[in-house]
Amino acid sequence: MSRLNAEHQRLFAADAQGRLPEAPDAPVRALVLALQRPADWTVLAPLWRGVQTDFLWPEAAIAVNGRDGFEVWFSLAEPLARDEAAELLVQLQRRYLGGVPAERLRAWPGAAGADTPICPPFAAGPERWAAFVTPDLPSVFGDDPALDFEPGADAQADLLSRLRSVGAAGLRTAGAALGLHRRPAASPATVVAPVPGAPAPGEARSMETASVQGGVWEEPRAFLMAVMNDRDAALALRIEAAKALLQSPPAKLDR
Repeated sequence: MSRLNAEHQRLFAADAQGRLPEAPDAPVRALVLALQRPADWTVLAPLWRGVQTDFLWPEAAIAVNGRDGFEVWFSLAEPLARDEAAELLVQLQRRYLGGVPAERLRAWPGAAGADTPICPPFAAGPERWAAFVTPDLPSVFGDDPALDFEPGADAQADLLSRLRSVGAAGLRTAGAALGLHRRPAASPATVVAPVPGAPAPGEARSMETASVQGGVWEEPRAFLMAVMNDRDAALALRIEAAKALLQSPPAKLDR
C-alpha cells in the first residue's frame, strides 16, 4: 500500500482506488460537501472555517474536483451511520450555506443514487487534475478549480498526513448546536450518563450522549471526569462537567 493510499484509508476509510463505501447500509468516515457552477471558494470558506470556530473541529481537507467545483472533505474518527451523516451535512449546509442555491451544492452521503466521490488525485480530463490543496491555494484557482499537471503522490500524502479526524467530542458539540440525534452505540443494559448541558431526551437532539474518546461509562461520575479531562471537548462542556462534579458527593469506598 502506498503512502497516499494509507492516508486515504486512515482519514476516509477509502479502498485502494480511493473509493468511499458504496453499500447503502455501510457506515461512513467521510463527509463531503462540494460547491460548483460556478466555483467560488469564498462561498464555501465560511463552512470550512465555521466548524473549526464553532465546534472546534480540526481543519478539513480541501480539494479541487478538476472540473467545476471545490470540495471540503471531513474525516470522522469513528464510523457514522449513513442516514445520520446525511442529516449532519444537511444541517451544516443550512447553518453555513443557507443562501446558496441547492443546485450548486453536492453532498455525500446524501440523496439516494448520488455518485460516490473518489479521493483525489485523479485525472478529470485532458490536462485537468483533481487534487487536495492547502488552505492558501483555493483563492488562486479563481473559478477554474483544476490543476493542469498531475500532482505528486508523495506531496498529496504529505498534505493529508497533517490532517486529523473529527472526534467524538467534536461530533457531540456539533450535534448539540445543530439539534441532531445520534443513536447510542452502547448495549441496552448499559447505563449511559448524559453530557452536561446537553438537551434532555425528547427535547432538542444530541449527536452523542454515550462516549468521550470512544469510551462507554456505566457510572455518571466517571463519565463527568472523562468529559472534564477530554482536551478535544468544547471548553463550555468541560466547565459544566467540573461544576457537576463539585456538586456531587464522591463515591464511597467499600470497606
